[in-house]
Amino acid sequence: MSRETVTTRYDRAFERLRQRGEGAFIPFLMLGDPDLATSARLLRAAVEGGADAIEVGIPFSDPIADGPTVQAAAVRALEAGVRPSDCIELLARFRAEAPEVPIGILTYANLVKHRDLAGFYASAAAAGVDSVLVADVPVKESDPYVAAARAVGVAPVLIAPLNASEATLQRLAERCDAYTYCVTRKGVTGADEQLRLGHGALFETLRRFGAPPAILGFGISKPEHVRDALAAGAFGVVSGSAVVQRVSANVGDPEAAARAVASFVREMKAATAR
Repeated sequence: MSRETVTTRYDRAFERLRQRGEGAFIPFLMLGDPDLATSARLLRAAVEGGADAIEVGIPFSDPIADGPTVQAAAVRALEAGVRPSDCIELLARFRAEAPEVPIGILTYANLVKHRDLAGFYASAAAAGVDSVLVADVPVKESDPYVAAARAVGVAPVLIAPLNASEATLQRLAERCDAYTYCVTRKGVTGADEQLRLGHGALFETLRRFGAPPAILGFGISKPEHVRDALAAGAFGVVSGSAVVQRVSANVGDPEAAARAVASFVREMKAATAR
């Protein structure tokens, strides 16, 4: 597959960060957790806290990359009756409120292919989504997803495994737009106490193949993790479980949850200055 890039809000946002000498902080929220109204409030709270972009999940019963905290968020949303179409509608409403914030979906192949591949990406594009990462699709099976995404101007994002061969990373670089999702470790999502980063060779190989900026995820839960990730060569970080923990600790009080999310995002964003 030739290197055909999709230009999105990420490009403009990342260029602004480069000019300011900052890395990117991207919080993750599960849409519909614990209900759609609260979820809409939390998306706004993430922007209020200074998020450079927002990654969202669509609740799914069998996620293979989500740890217990994010799985519990999906269960709360599913028990509230939240459907994928509700999530797309929620994102469309949020896009009208926040026209410049990049939005990325992290989801699973079953949800993308439930109706049809092209239909999913078309609905995401219509809602103003900038990127889609299908977490259980490996690089070697990603071509139909990449083509469907690029056809409607959505950036395909792929996960760069820690132990990937150079050939795999080259294929990934040709198929990935907006950013490259790099993981801190093997396993599923979850807030870690300490990070063990040895990503220098991975980041250098991705740069050599022209991959989009490396964003590090899994286990990012403290400002020092942000600083360590940027020092290791990442352009930015995604923090999921630590954000979702603040939602779960305030179920039933949407404003308290919003304050907790905005405060956490503000604290983590402050650590992105280089």
